Amino acid sequence: MDLGTLLQSVPLLATLVKSAVPAAVGAGMGLGQWLAALPPCRNQTFENATYLVCETDPKHFSIELFWKDKNGELYRSLHNLRSAQQATGRTMLFGINAGMYHPNLAPVGLYVKRGEQVTPARAGSGTGNFSMQPNGIFYLSAGKAGVRATRDYLKRPPRVDYATQSGPMLVIDGKLHPKFQANGTSRKIRDGVGVRADGVAVFAISDDVVTFHEFARLFRDELGCPNALFLDGSISSLYAPGIGRNDDFWNLGPMIGVFRR
Repeated sequence: MDLGTLLQSVPLLATLVKSAVPAAVGAGMGLGQWLAALPPCRNQTFENATYLVCETDPKHFSIELFWKDKNGELYRSLHNLRSAQQATGRTMLFGINAGMYHPNLAPVGLYVKRGEQVTPARAGSGTGNFSMQPNGIFYLSAGKAGVRATRDYLKRPPRVDYATQSGPMLVIDGKLHPKFQANGTSRKIRDGVGVRADGVAVFAISDDVVTFHEFARLFRDELGCPNALFLDGSISSLYAPGIGRNDDFWNLGPMIGVFRR
């Protein structure tokens, strides 16, 4: 980290320390434990909305997908996922929902865990946001993150460690999804993931209700992601106890967990 970046970070760090350390101490965590659990997240304002943005360079963070444990039991919630990881000695910095799922919490579309395809990709038409073509796939391959439109992914499928399909794409090769309208009226809490040209995966969740067009512009114009994918709307959840963020309101299917390497 260079001096300029460090100086820019001081106000944010001071705010985090002031707000989160008392909670950490109250939960029985020491300062060192709290710092180790601090996620790479920040508050971001873009246009008239606020977001929580988490930047994760796969060189320094392990980004993994979860749905069921080794016994085949559903995790169901980000809190359960974190507790299960904690029991094995791992500190999950943050977790976020990883795309859409059926009523039984099974993934809709492609789901790959540790190189094994659990459910296949869906490329056909249908109803709902998932089927708003082009939809896309977020994946981790050989320590690198990627987001690609589903049909492009299936034409040249990479060997992946993890992959999750959702939709619609927010940004495709620097262009907004063609079906998004600048005057759209559907406003919801939304979350998604993009990948910058330098390979950093950027997760964002809105604190305010936003349109698809507004959310896509955040990734393209503010976060610098030439490709980005919508993960979900109303059930959007991010769990980061290191900064007091706990959106543990819903039963979830596939989830993303982020850890320090």
